[in-house]
Amino acid sequence: MKLTTSTLLAAATVQYASALVIPDLNANNKDSLTLKNKEFDKTNKPSINNNNNNVNINIKNKDQLAPLYVHPNSNTALDSSSSSSPPLNIKSNEDFMASTIKNKYIIIFKDDISIDSINLHKEMIQQAYLQYITSLPNEESSEFLKSLPPHLDVGGIIDSFQIIGSKLNGYIGYFPSYIIDIIRRNPLIKSIEMDSIVTIKDFDTQNNAPWGLARISHRDPLTLGSFNKYLYDDNAGEDVDVYVIDTGININHNDFQNRAMWGKTIPDNDLDIDGNGHGTHCAGTIASQHYGVAKKANVIAVKVLRSNGSGSMSDVIKGVEFAALSHNHKLTKKDNKKYKGAAANMSLGGGKSPSLDMVVDAAVNAGIHFAVAAGNENQDACDTSPAASAKAITVGASTLSDDRAYFSNWGTCVDVFAPGLNILSTYIGSNDATASLSGTSMASPHVAGLLAYFLSLQPDKDSQFSSYSQLTPEQLKKKLIDYSTKNVLFDLPEGTPNKLIFNGAGQDLSDLWNISTSELGLDLNSADQNEDNKDQVLLQEYSKIGLLSTDNMFEQIRHLFGSMDLF
Repeated sequence: MKLTTSTLLAAATVQYASALVIPDLNANNKDSLTLKNKEFDKTNKPSINNNNNNVNINIKNKDQLAPLYVHPNSNTALDSSSSSSPPLNIKSNEDFMASTIKNKYIIIFKDDISIDSINLHKEMIQQAYLQYITSLPNEESSEFLKSLPPHLDVGGIIDSFQIIGSKLNGYIGYFPSYIIDIIRRNPLIKSIEMDSIVTIKDFDTQNNAPWGLARISHRDPLTLGSFNKYLYDDNAGEDVDVYVIDTGININHNDFQNRAMWGKTIPDNDLDIDGNGHGTHCAGTIASQHYGVAKKANVIAVKVLRSNGSGSMSDVIKGVEFAALSHNHKLTKKDNKKYKGAAANMSLGGGKSPSLDMVVDAAVNAGIHFAVAAGNENQDACDTSPAASAKAITVGASTLSDDRAYFSNWGTCVDVFAPGLNILSTYIGSNDATASLSGTSMASPHVAGLLAYFLSLQPDKDSQFSSYSQLTPEQLKKKLIDYSTKNVLFDLPEGTPNKLIFNGAGQDLSDLWNISTSELGLDLNSADQNEDNKDQVLLQEYSKIGLLSTDNMFEQIRHLFGSMDLF
């Protein structure tokens, strides 16, 4: 078919004129994008018809290109011979080297892009990919196709995601660098990131030591008389769902009392079981009968990691998408009057991933209360994801003696600490199995459980604290942080908040709902300041690479129309 004037004008109204033709990147002029008017033959192997009608769109500066994030020193080389702007190295982290998935990318759209524009973009990118890959010599195309996983015959776009209730949309795919260069030039795109491997936070197995619940229910340090006493409200967690984004859950474990259920398995060709134990242990700390913070909460398995404890960043993103979608479904049901809300726990991570941080922040904006592990590398938590998420609650690990656990990450991106050494909880192997593990993976579920605890005990709408009913994640995060026990932890590097979570000891929580930072002896807006610190870290990093700049899209479209012969 031919591209008519009306076709191009319609494309402009959906902000996508530049995607209707396949760009031919001019390597000799890397600040210019050359387009050849080529017709799409919509078959499985489309042909390319040229009429030698060249159109130039001048890229005035590199800020107009969507940032491409790569992990330095990974085992994947990026062909940048045709790139107008080099890839942007994510800050090096020696614990997560060589973790990139070859030719696989996570692409995120800018906010407020219409669904029609998104769908048109994806259709044209897939067309461009198919045309490009079939135009390559057999040797080159075969080399690229060998990088695909066995279950994929053709690359290109393999999945999409949308964090419902937020403005975040994106897609995932296998692309050669030529197509990535095309995507970077599109004014709809916010960022591109090479997919990478994430893992559960390493943990140690120790002898049984059930002290963590006791510690979060006492302001004072534990003694021989209090180290095994958990003070709590026995209705805590009721009508709250907690999504455990991990290795799965042993949902038949007796300690869950039929409150554990399977949500979704994200990795391809994997089973609906926890073959690792990590996810089951986290779920037990959140909501099990004997080891859980919120003993009436529901836990939902979202399996994003395989039995070896590792998986892809893109699968984790799909897991977050599922949690947001499920939460939104619950909110829109007619019989949801008892539903008190949703929390989520992610005791996993890898190197710095702006994509994952943005997705977690979007899920929080959609109404999910998120707890994430700070990491076990004894380094600045701002250098790992999702610990650097500005809107989640990032949790470091403490010990029985109120020291920072020797492995726990630290810094301004940590919001609070929770018990994380020798934590007893549910496990796999039998329906009564337990294990004691250590790590920030074990600390974060204490906070996820506490979020469920507080959500379920929110004041009724007709109470004197009605203004605090249906707390947003931002509001509850501030309250949880401000309600924590202050200045009892040792061995904290400078700039790390000295705050240990507290559940109220099973007493009346009116002081929590009506909390005043001045009454607690805190600096005003302390929680705001810590979130601002996280935001500032992200702003400083993103501003260097132009993520916050905006494309002059309409100027590009006008330039395109002024240079193109419409027929």
